[in-house]
Amino acid sequence: MLQDAPSPRAGRFAFGLLIAALACAVTPAGSSAQSLQGSPRSLDIQNRMASEHDFTYIDTPARLNYFAEQGWLVPVGPIRGFRLDSEVSYPYARPEVALFVRRLGGQYRAACGEEIVVTSLTRPTSQQPMNASDRSVHPTGMAVDLRYSSNRNCRTWLERVLTDLERQGVLEATRERFPVHYHVAIFPRQYASYVEAMQSRQAEELGDRLAYRVQRGDSLWEIARSHGLSVDDLKAVNGLDGSRIYAGQVIDVPLTR
Repeated sequence: MLQDAPSPRAGRFAFGLLIAALACAVTPAGSSAQSLQGSPRSLDIQNRMASEHDFTYIDTPARLNYFAEQGWLVPVGPIRGFRLDSEVSYPYARPEVALFVRRLGGQYRAACGEEIVVTSLTRPTSQQPMNASDRSVHPTGMAVDLRYSSNRNCRTWLERVLTDLERQGVLEATRERFPVHYHVAIFPRQYASYVEAMQSRQAEELGDRLAYRVQRGDSLWEIARSHGLSVDDLKAVNGLDGSRIYAGQVIDVPLTR
């Protein structure tokens, strides 16, 4: 069994901002086809990352609870933008996984108007489902499963984001078929470095931000104009593909310097 070490913490920033503008801020762990199809190579990369991080493959619920008590695993949720499925027995994960879920939840809701559903987090090896791979990294706490949405636009947005992040070398994502869902393995050190680099770049380019609650009758064009921004800037900051917004939605508005 590998020995464990606490993972680094990273700040909270909106998910997916300036992905295209930020060239590889981390060293890729290895390139797969980025098709979300999964492969033995993808499992090799995930297990190699677990080894490089000295992660333990937690074997029992008692051991999992011990890791949570030590702070090596942290609670995931509740927070706006995502929810845990009722079948999630252990709502704990590595700190960077919790950060990933928080960031993804907010951007997912802003992009397509629904919550993302987490269906699995850390699982001890003694409680892996029958169809789980014997090489699964769920027992290390570095993986999260996401429900497959019935909304095609939501699926398209999510798959694009996961594919982009695979190219950055900060995670491995697979669209599983039995049952259909998304399996995402986060590479903690790489993901933390990615977030920190993005945070620094955003601070330089966008400055401070205002959390603006959309009012009935608002449009992105009117909000952007009233704050001296372009619609494209506002969409990029909030990870929006289109111009649809709804009353009560909270969006980030950069404050010009």
